[in-house]
Amino acid sequence: MANRLKLERQVKKDWVEKFLIEYRVQMVDQDYLRALGLDSEVSSEVLRGLEQGSRLFEKRLRSGSLIPRLELDLKEIDTRADLEIHNYTGSCPTMTYEINPVVGCNVGCLYCLVTDGVHERPMEAYTNYHSYLRGILDREQGEDHFYYFSPKTEAFQEASLQTGIAHNILRTFIDHYEAYPNSRARLFIASKAGVDHLRYKHRGDRIIDLLARLGSRVQFNTSVSIMPAKLRDILEPYGATIEKRLEAVGLCQDHGILAESALVQPIILPYLTEENMHDFFASLKKAGIINYKPEFLTLCMENLAIIGQLLGSLDKKMELDLYKSYIGLENRDHKKQRDRTAPSKALSRQGLERLMKVSSQYGLTTSICYWVRQQLRISEDEIPIINKNGYQCLGYQTRLFNS
Repeated sequence: MANRLKLERQVKKDWVEKFLIEYRVQMVDQDYLRALGLDSEVSSEVLRGLEQGSRLFEKRLRSGSLIPRLELDLKEIDTRADLEIHNYTGSCPTMTYEINPVVGCNVGCLYCLVTDGVHERPMEAYTNYHSYLRGILDREQGEDHFYYFSPKTEAFQEASLQTGIAHNILRTFIDHYEAYPNSRARLFIASKAGVDHLRYKHRGDRIIDLLARLGSRVQFNTSVSIMPAKLRDILEPYGATIEKRLEAVGLCQDHGILAESALVQPIILPYLTEENMHDFFASLKKAGIINYKPEFLTLCMENLAIIGQLLGSLDKKMELDLYKSYIGLENRDHKKQRDRTAPSKALSRQGLERLMKVSSQYGLTTSICYWVRQQLRISEDEIPIINKNGYQCLGYQTRLFNS
C-alpha cells in the first residue's frame, strides 16, 4: 500500500491557473482551420486527432486534470531490475543509462515528450531508488557509462526534492566515487531547475553543494525553449523562468560544475524571427553556454489542437503557421517515438540552418541526435558527430571520460 504525500509548490504562477480556468476551448476542426486561413488538404486521420484533442482539452480543463496535482504516492522499486538504456531511436549511444526515480512530473509541461502533456495519472516516487542505483553503479563501475538524470521526469522537482530522493541519488554517486576512485560512471543531468531548486536543502545538504562534490564527473545541462514568454508560462505552468534557469547555470559554474551546454526544446517554428533568435542566443552566451542541442516541437495531433489554440490566444497568425508546419499530407512520415510528428522536413531543415547561422555568431556549437541527423540528412561535415567542443547528440560531453 503506497503512502501518499502532499507537496508544496516551489514555483507559483497563479495567473496561469486563472487563465486556464477561464479559457474557452475551441473545436479545432475543418471549419476552424479554414476560418483561420488554412487552404491546404488535411487528412481525415489528422482531423480526427485535432477534434479529439479539442474534446480532451475541454474535459481536462473542467475536471482540473490538465496540470498535475500536488499529491505523490511513495513506493519502492524492485532493486533486482536493470536500469533502462536510453536508446529510443535505435541509434543513441548505448552507454547511457536512465535514472527515473519519479513517474510523472510536477512541472506539468503541456507538450511533455513523455506523456504528450497528459498529467491525469497520480504521481509516484521510489523512496529506495538510491539503494537500487548503488548496486548497478558498483557492478558497472569499470565501464564508460553516462547516467542520464532524468529523461522521463524533471530531476529537481517538488517530488524529488521534498522527499530527498534527488539528494540521495547525488549522495549515492558521491559514495560510489569514494569507494571506486577510478569509476568510469559519469552523471548527465538535463533540467529545467531554477536557482532556487538547486539551493533546496535536505538533511543539511543543498543540491548545488552535492553537485560540487561530484566535481568533474557530473555535467549539468539546462533545458530552455524558444517561444513567446507568456506561452512558455502556460505550457510549462510550474517550470522556473528562463532567467532563473540561466541563473542556475551560473551557480553551477561558480561551484566548478560543467554547465556549458543547453537543451533547446521545444522550439516553436513560427516564433523563429531573426530578432528572437539573436535575443535568445545572446542570453545563452551571457550565461556562459557554448553548446546547444536544438529540438523542434514534436507532438501528436491531439496535443497540437491544445498547443495550437493556446498559441492562437496570443497570435492567430502564429497559430496558423504552426498548423501549416505539421499537418500537410507530405509530412505523414516525419514521426518520432510514439507516433509524434515533427515539423515538415523542409521547414525543419531551414529552421536548423537559420539557428546555426545565428548561434555561430555568438560562438556556440550545435549538437543533434541521430534521429534528426537521419531524418534531415545532416552530414558529419555540417554537424560533426562529436563537435569541436566535445559535445555529442543530446549534448553529452565526451571529454568527461578523460577526467
